Amino acid sequence: MKQIISISSDHAGFDLKLEVKNHLLHQKIEVIDHGPEANFSGSIDYPVAARKVAEDIQKGNSQRGILICGSGIGMSIAANKFNGIRSAAIWDELSAKLCKAHNNVNVLCLGARMLNHKRCLELINIWLTTEFEGGRHQARLDLITQSEHKD
Repeated sequence: MKQIISISSDHAGFDLKLEVKNHLLHQKIEVIDHGPEANFSGSIDYPVAARKVAEDIQKGNSQRGILICGSGIGMSIAANKFNGIRSAAIWDELSAKLCKAHNNVNVLCLGARMLNHKRCLELINIWLTTEFEGGRHQARLDLITQSEHKD
């Protein structure tokens, strides 16, 4: 299956978003870029960016997403408000691996002010190549899904 990743950022993450997009395209991964565009001015509200990526995943337009803001934390909070989205702000190799292996994270959140850009690309590669372990971890994700659909 063709891999498609939706990406977006706020103003703080714009430069890193461009690097991430090029990195993914170089790996032959299709990218849906929800902006901002190069000619934007002012600030970009991270909840708006997170919504676009989350909705792409919910609609099946992409399998995964990458969101970038200053810390990665705001994007993660905003993305996790959407059913079916499991996002995490990561900061090192272990968090990049475990967020996928144990939590099957489908939206990776990066802090452009927290990590250098080269390291972010390395962490993305770990996330992309790590397999979800399933088993007891799937049972826990099923509990989260139940909470999402609770009336």
